[in-house]
Amino acid sequence: MGFNMHTKEAAEVKNQILTLSARYFSIVNSEKNFQPGAHFLPANGKVLDAEDLGQLIEASLDMWLTSGRFSKDFESKFAQFFGTKYCLLVNSGSSANLVAFSALTSPFFKDRALKPGDEFITPACAFPTTVNPALQFGMIPRFIDVDMATHNVTLEAVEAAITPRTKLVMIAHTLGNPFDAEGIAALCKKRGIWFIEDCCDALGAKINGKNVGTFGDVATCSFYPAHHITMGEGGAVMTNSPSVKKFAESFRDWGRDCYCAPAEEGTCGKRYEWQLGNLPKGYDHKYTYSHIGYNLKVTDMQAAIGLSQLKKLPGFIMKRNENFEFLTQELEKNGALRYFEIPEVIPGATPSWFGYLLTLKDPHINRKDILNFLSEKKIGTRLLFGGNLLKQPAYIHIPHSIHGDLKNTDRIMNSSFFVGIWPGLEKDMIAYIGHSLLEAALFCEGKKK
Repeated sequence: MGFNMHTKEAAEVKNQILTLSARYFSIVNSEKNFQPGAHFLPANGKVLDAEDLGQLIEASLDMWLTSGRFSKDFESKFAQFFGTKYCLLVNSGSSANLVAFSALTSPFFKDRALKPGDEFITPACAFPTTVNPALQFGMIPRFIDVDMATHNVTLEAVEAAITPRTKLVMIAHTLGNPFDAEGIAALCKKRGIWFIEDCCDALGAKINGKNVGTFGDVATCSFYPAHHITMGEGGAVMTNSPSVKKFAESFRDWGRDCYCAPAEEGTCGKRYEWQLGNLPKGYDHKYTYSHIGYNLKVTDMQAAIGLSQLKKLPGFIMKRNENFEFLTQELEKNGALRYFEIPEVIPGATPSWFGYLLTLKDPHINRKDILNFLSEKKIGTRLLFGGNLLKQPAYIHIPHSIHGDLKNTDRIMNSSFFVGIWPGLEKDMIAYIGHSLLEAALFCEGKKK
């Protein structure tokens, strides 16, 4: 580019740019006093600061654009935080699920490789991209119900659903509330079944002091703006297995066999000495493909923001949990919990709450009326993602089986929703949400009569 960042002049200009960017951020993001009913309170959101902007600009000044030094640094630091040996950055949480699943289809796993026609267990109450990779590959989902108390699957339900065709269990921790990943991991290991933990909504949640995502064979995370930290778009695949890491990296990077980083070559020391497949001996290893893959890498600008966000992650988790507890206290004080059920937590678990889920106790109260009331109060709400996926247009005719019934899933589909507790919400905002939930319930109760 003809731009030498190592010169004194370039360093001075860079410093001026970063200083001005921090000033700009403070000008356009000056705090405003919250006015109930006037300011919208979204169900989720991102918390960014001048440091995040500075990191983005610094990465942009490199003009590297694709994955580079910031990506490599994030992968190392995130793996350390998460508690796994490896982390691979991808361009979304959905891509993370695709890459994590695809790695387990590698023919190098021989008899353990997932194959079309194999069965996988997953809850019907789910986000689509927890299910889609295996479904699109040709595996057959075996759907199970969730427990109404936790809105998660139970170990007993998973065990009862296993058949001789079951080769995978793939489940998400619902809204940051852990399911019994420890027990399910032990069960899957005993039965020789792969286990993927989708932690996209549960970053930092723990079971007996250990991070969720570290129990299964592979885990996924999302850095979409709604999640615990953000890169705008972005996701990650985590594992302790060198083989899973190697194959996941291949699927992420076009399916190539080569493991050189971008713009590097000759890491193996024998770039033109390989003989793989039916290629001629000496065919360039950088253009040899061992899997039918994709290009799902993240950009360095995204990773740079992620590095800045990662420093603040413990505080974000703490604030989410504090907001959850504060809203619970408000609802207990004002009596609103006579109208709503809220999630319970399994023994030994420490949630990292994504949202505050409420389920109407009275089936005669119309959830739509509650949501419209809250919307008029400028309070954002969300449903629990796909509800019952088998009721969704895209899934009505898919090959599948169901173990037991899906009565709790159907109840959630009809009666549950969540409000925000993300770190951008302060106590006065949470208190307003709590008061408005009571008002909404009282209004709808009166309307019912």
